[in-house]
Amino acid sequence: MKLAVLAETRPGETRVALVPDIAKRLVADGWDVTVQRGAGSHAFFTDAAFEEAGATIAPDAASTLADAVVVVRVNPLDAAEAAQVANGALVLSFLQPAGAVEALRALAGRQATAVSFDLLPRISRAQSMDALSSQSTVSGYRSGLAAAEHLAKFFPMFMTSAGTVPPAKVLVMGVGVAGLQAIATARRLGAVVRAYDVRAAAKEEAESLGATFVDLGVTAEGTGGYARELSEEELARQREALAAEVASSDVVITTAAVPGRKAPVLLTAEMVDGMGAGSVIIDMAADSGGNCELTVAGEEIRHGGALVVGLANPPSGMPTHASFLYSRNVINLLALFTKEGRVQPDWKDEIVIGTTVLQHGNAVQAATAEALGVPLAELDVPATPEPEAGA
Repeated sequence: MKLAVLAETRPGETRVALVPDIAKRLVADGWDVTVQRGAGSHAFFTDAAFEEAGATIAPDAASTLADAVVVVRVNPLDAAEAAQVANGALVLSFLQPAGAVEALRALAGRQATAVSFDLLPRISRAQSMDALSSQSTVSGYRSGLAAAEHLAKFFPMFMTSAGTVPPAKVLVMGVGVAGLQAIATARRLGAVVRAYDVRAAAKEEAESLGATFVDLGVTAEGTGGYARELSEEELARQREALAAEVASSDVVITTAAVPGRKAPVLLTAEMVDGMGAGSVIIDMAADSGGNCELTVAGEEIRHGGALVVGLANPPSGMPTHASFLYSRNVINLLALFTKEGRVQPDWKDEIVIGTTVLQHGNAVQAATAEALGVPLAELDVPATPEPEAGA
C-alpha cells in the first residue's frame, strides 16, 4: 500500500509532512512510502535520508500521487494536485474548508476521504495527534524570540557599573498553547510578563509560568477548550480596558484566534498610538486577519513609534522541529484510519468522525458542505457483523 508525501507548494512553507524517522517506521509496518523529490530539503531532511529510511523518491507530484492510497501534507492540496489523487484515497492535512473549495471539489470528484487536523477533538486521547497544539508550540516560541529581536531594549534586567537596566514589560494576549509558550519564552529571556485571556480558566496556567494575569472583567468561555466569539459590545469593553495595559507595555504578543473564523481585532490603531517609542507588537494571528487592525501578514509596519510585525506562518521559521512534531501527529492519527497497512477507519471513533470532512467524496462536515454548496451527508458507518452462532 503506497503512502505519498508531497512537497509543499504554499509560498514560504518550509515544513514537510513526514520526516525520515517516521518514514522508516511506516516502511517497517509494510507501507510503500514515496516522497516527492526535495520535499524535506527546506527542513534539512535530504532525499538521501529518506532513501536510507526505505522510502522511494519520486520526481514530481504526479508520480508521487500515482496509485497512492494515503496522501499526507501540511497544507491543503491545490486543485491540480487534488485532481491527480487516486480514486478513494485518504488525504490528511491541515484543511480550512472555506479556503480550499476547489481542492475539496476535486477530491470529492475522486471519491476521496479528506481528514483535517484543524478539527481534532480536544480530548486527552487525541493529544498525541494534536497538530494544532504542536505547531502552536513552535509559533509561541518563535514569537518570544521575534519580540526580543525587534525590541530596541534588553529583555532581562541588567545591573551594571553604568547603572541598572530595567526588564522589558511584555503583554501576551491569548493564553492557549501558543500564548503559554510565548509567556515561557519571554520569561526565560528575563522579561516581566503579564497575560490576558477571555477564558477565566487560563489564569492558573498563565500564573504557573510566572506571568501576572490581567482580569478585564470580560469572559468568553467556549467549548472544546476554545474561547467563543465576543459580541461587539464585549469587544468594545475589552478594548477600552486593554488600552492602559497596552500603553504600559514594551512588547505585546497577540495569539487570539477562533477556529474557522477571522481573528478578532483586539488592538486598534488608537491603542497602538498610545504605545511608547520603540515598542513592538508581534501578531501571531496575522494569517487569519490579525489581532491588530494595522497588521499585514508577512510584513513589518511602523506606526508612530511602534512596530507591528505580522508573523506569517510562524512554524515555518523552525521547520526541522516543526516537521519533527507534525510527522508524529500524522502517524498517530493515521493509526486510527489504517490497520495492518490498509486503510480501514474506525467510523465509530469520535476522533475519526470529528476530523473527517469528506467520506468517499461525500461532505460529512457542515462547513465543508456549506463551502461546496452541497447537502450535508450522513457518515456511512458499516454495520458490525453479527457474531456467528456458538462463537
